Amino acid sequence: MNKDKFDEFIKIAKKLNDNEIIPLLMGSVGLEIITGKDWDAQDLDIHVPGDHRGWEVPPELSIYNWEDIVQIMNSMEYRLIDLHEHEFCKDGLSVEFGIIDTLPDFAGVQLEDLEMHQWGDVKYYLLNPEQYLRVYKSSSKDRYRADQNNNKDFKKITFLEEMMINE
Repeated sequence: MNKDKFDEFIKIAKKLNDNEIIPLLMGSVGLEIITGKDWDAQDLDIHVPGDHRGWEVPPELSIYNWEDIVQIMNSMEYRLIDLHEHEFCKDGLSVEFGIIDTLPDFAGVQLEDLEMHQWGDVKYYLLNPEQYLRVYKSSSKDRYRADQNNNKDFKKITFLEEMMINE
């Protein structure tokens, strides 16, 4: 597991928790936690509450508490580099915020089925293998994402399917 990225997620999640936001750790860092496999995570993907319509809403309005999140990230010396992607950067680490409320329509993952985790006093959500499989299968249908990720999603899908068969 990429301990540095997970540690940074915990720092961010602590500040989000202080603002009554419980984030969902997505992407390769979250997948590393549930699979125990190094997925060569390049960034942090964090989902927070927002408008379930996602991209249909202007980016500055789509994530609830966006102004608070910007202040949190600025206080941690992150710089907003892409409002549309809700992407921040610091020392070469990209942190992107997504909208947790898009999961039911996007991948059929129901919010009430998300599992709460705790690291010390920090609370966060994490997908289980079946939920990750649903997300990656939905993501793999996006041609842009498939092209940009060099088909990494397909490797993750295969791994998760095999993992679930062997359970």
